[in-house]
Amino acid sequence: MNRCRFGCTRYALAPAVFLLALSASAQELSANTRAPYSPYARNEHPTRVYWGDTHLHTSNSVDAFSFGTRLGPEEAFRFARGEVVVSTTGQAARLSRPLDFLVVADHSEGLGVMREVYGGHPELMRNETLKRWNELLHGTREQAVQLALEISKPGVMDRMSDVLYDRAAGEAIARSTWQAYTATAERYNEPGRFTALLGYEWTSHPSGDNLHRVVVLRDGKERADQILPLSSEKSPDPEDLWRALAAYEEKTGGRILAIPHNGNLSNGLMFALSDLAGNPLTRAYANERIRWEPIVEVTQIKGDGETHPFLSPNDEFADYESWDVANLGRSQLKAPEMLQYEYARRALSNGLALEQRLGVNPFKFGMIGSTDSHTALATGGEDNFFGKHTGVEPSPRRTTAPFAQAQDRIVFGWSMVASGYAAVWAGENTRESLFDAMQRKEVYATTGSRMTVRFFGGFELEPGDADAPDPAVPGYARGVPMGGDLPGAPGGRAPRFLVSAQKDPLGAHLDRIQIVKGSVDAAGEITERVYDVAWSDAERRQPDAAGKLPPVGDTVDPATATWTNTIGDPQLSTVWVDPDFQPGQRVFYYARVLEIPTPRWSSYDAVRFGIELPPEVPRTTQERAYTSPIWYTPGPG
Repeated sequence: MNRCRFGCTRYALAPAVFLLALSASAQELSANTRAPYSPYARNEHPTRVYWGDTHLHTSNSVDAFSFGTRLGPEEAFRFARGEVVVSTTGQAARLSRPLDFLVVADHSEGLGVMREVYGGHPELMRNETLKRWNELLHGTREQAVQLALEISKPGVMDRMSDVLYDRAAGEAIARSTWQAYTATAERYNEPGRFTALLGYEWTSHPSGDNLHRVVVLRDGKERADQILPLSSEKSPDPEDLWRALAAYEEKTGGRILAIPHNGNLSNGLMFALSDLAGNPLTRAYANERIRWEPIVEVTQIKGDGETHPFLSPNDEFADYESWDVANLGRSQLKAPEMLQYEYARRALSNGLALEQRLGVNPFKFGMIGSTDSHTALATGGEDNFFGKHTGVEPSPRRTTAPFAQAQDRIVFGWSMVASGYAAVWAGENTRESLFDAMQRKEVYATTGSRMTVRFFGGFELEPGDADAPDPAVPGYARGVPMGGDLPGAPGGRAPRFLVSAQKDPLGAHLDRIQIVKGSVDAAGEITERVYDVAWSDAERRQPDAAGKLPPVGDTVDPATATWTNTIGDPQLSTVWVDPDFQPGQRVFYYARVLEIPTPRWSSYDAVRFGIELPPEVPRTTQERAYTSPIWYTPGPG
């Protein structure tokens, strides 16, 4: 009784009153609010960049096994996920940070066969060539290297495939290897944590000219096992590859794409203005190419493919890790007239001219990087570089040892490039989301650094958008992201570009952001220009009278392979308006972001092994990123 005198009635009524108040608030919110309270509930755009390698070889590849690689897809996935793996040469290796995704892309030609040759497969040993290869594989290290070089010569791999694919044994080995690989990928694929994308490399090199493509599937094992990876011995023509990709989609209901790489070793074939038979490109060809090849690998171990100083003489940063001696097969030296059909920037420009003539742009591609390592180790970092193949894993002699020879020209080990990685703006870390981002070209390339880059274009972007805490909010709201299209300029207004870059958390400060522009006029004349749009240390660095920005400086100590972040800035952003815009011209724009100088892998080797580098060996590098372009197309009239 006493406990109820002052409280019982009140406590009994209060919950009902409280609920009525809540109900009124909910009704009020419902009447007065058009969107959820949480602003992030309305976000449908990608909020995170995912890092990966779309081009890694293991012991399932003929050349990798011949060079000595004994690590397979399982070790490749474990390493990419951040585990310690012992390399073929017995060295413990680990990434500084795990990757988010990986494509093990072994050569389809002779897939898994070299392991069977090594094991003395009875049916394969009936072939005298393969029997001799078995003896070389069991011989000295030098004999195994001799075999690897023999295989890489024009036509040799194709002749081996002729033998194998005419026999049940060859196809059975390839199918068994493929299905074992897809099973391994399924075990390591963890949606949301790590993505094991399925793929293979189609390795066409007619007369030694590189036309290679990495094929990537959106699907899992159930669909992938319905096919056998296409070998280029069936045909070296990319158009036949595209037909096979179409057949895959029709048969399985899945989705698939191809990624060209190493145009710099194609001797003018990769982005030629004619098909493989020499016929001028047609609208049908252009439609097929851009349908199946939405992105291109522009940087990797065998040289950078953005541009070349011969093509871009006014670009002071054009000569980055250029490989321009010969084609892939080393059968023909490079001629200057080949270069315009090998590098991404000129191909993008040529694509504008082709679109003007054909109505379709066959070279409207996004850009990524990857390693093309043949060690099963996806190492794109300068301080953790395990080389192209097991013969050039870390050792005191790998910088100065001969790596390849084209006629009388010797390419030494120091020419290998510690590059690169693919950066993908996707909604989540899954096969489907990553593939879809590649398809829409919302991707960018780096030479190994993990800097975060955003790039948007639009006509309504404002200068203050560069100061937004998250540039993606105004970028998506008032523009299109990298890989997108801008329609005809309203009222002839120049487009605006929002670009933002943040340093790699474990890497170097940023030097500058540049926007690369390519355009074509009504007569088909191509022009290009590079603009410095944002740069670090602005209080001490301003362009001179000719508009040239002074170098950022250099803190690298080659004697210790160290540097300091006492120059440069950790973040750069701006909204840039094209000062030379002409609304009647077709144009592409992409951003290039440069870090301050840091030690190159050759310097790390010199310090770790206590060796002296010859004067011609580079000691430093400036890591960089290349975004996918944004295209502008004039409106009618």
